[in-house]
Amino acid sequence: MENKNNVTEFILLGLTQDKTIAKVCFLLFLVLYAVIIFGNLLIIITIKTSERLDSPMYFFLSYLSFLDISYSTVTAPKLIYDLLVGKKTIPFVGCIAQLFMGHFFGCTEIFLLTVMAYDRCIAIHKPLHYTNVMNKHVCGCLVTASWVGGFVHSLVQALLTIQLPFCGPNEIDHYFCDVHPLLKLACTNTYVIGVIVVTNSGLISLTCFVVLAVSYVIIMVSLRSYSSKGRLRALSTCSSHVTVVILFFGPCIFIYMRPSTTFSADKMISVFYTIITPVLNPLIYTLRNEEVKNAMKKLWSRKGKIGT
Repeated sequence: MENKNNVTEFILLGLTQDKTIAKVCFLLFLVLYAVIIFGNLLIIITIKTSERLDSPMYFFLSYLSFLDISYSTVTAPKLIYDLLVGKKTIPFVGCIAQLFMGHFFGCTEIFLLTVMAYDRCIAIHKPLHYTNVMNKHVCGCLVTASWVGGFVHSLVQALLTIQLPFCGPNEIDHYFCDVHPLLKLACTNTYVIGVIVVTNSGLISLTCFVVLAVSYVIIMVSLRSYSSKGRLRALSTCSSHVTVVILFFGPCIFIYMRPSTTFSADKMISVFYTIITPVLNPLIYTLRNEEVKNAMKKLWSRKGKIGT
């Protein structure tokens, strides 16, 4: 494919063209982004400073919070800024970089959520072997594998996109750069690349979701041998993870598990998994987890003593 690229920048159409709605959205997303940063940083600091939160589950949760901050930072600051400006542009290189980083952090989070389900499955299905199976070395390897998997996935997406010829128009009907909107602008037949994108993105989401579902079937079967108190405690821990999985995987599967087409609803669905889910994650894990809540209370009380 001969790469004739006449486009040096793209114009993002954004979420809305209505100035009044844009101002409301600016304030809303500014507050939500602040909540993402504060809430997830609080979880990371709480886990790192608490001696009681040293289990693999909290080790993975700290990385999930870091990924939520990173993933939302790829799109949210640009979205917030663009809501106040007339012409929303992004350089070609910046667009590819945003695509790469978005898929990097997003896919890494998908793999990490799958790892967290595996962790809960081992903890409940084989509690006597849990500490031996999920030792620090194994946990470190699983997190590293998640990062490597996310990097390989995003590298493929970026390489597929960057070699496409763009000769105009250069308007992206979205608020950030993603593969499907860019394929729509390429002045060549993108059918084969579209199939590869679906295979690369959609099947990763679907396969991980199936693995998650199987893990929780095993968990539900294993819980039959638990006492009522033990069953309730295990379900309380797992329900937080299940909620996060549904909120994140549902929109991802809808967006990427289909041919290279775009719908008007894509932008609002993308808001859900790039901003809303990272906002909800800290709330879900703190409101449903007594250990995290108690550790946060101790952290605040410790800071209060230092302040006085």
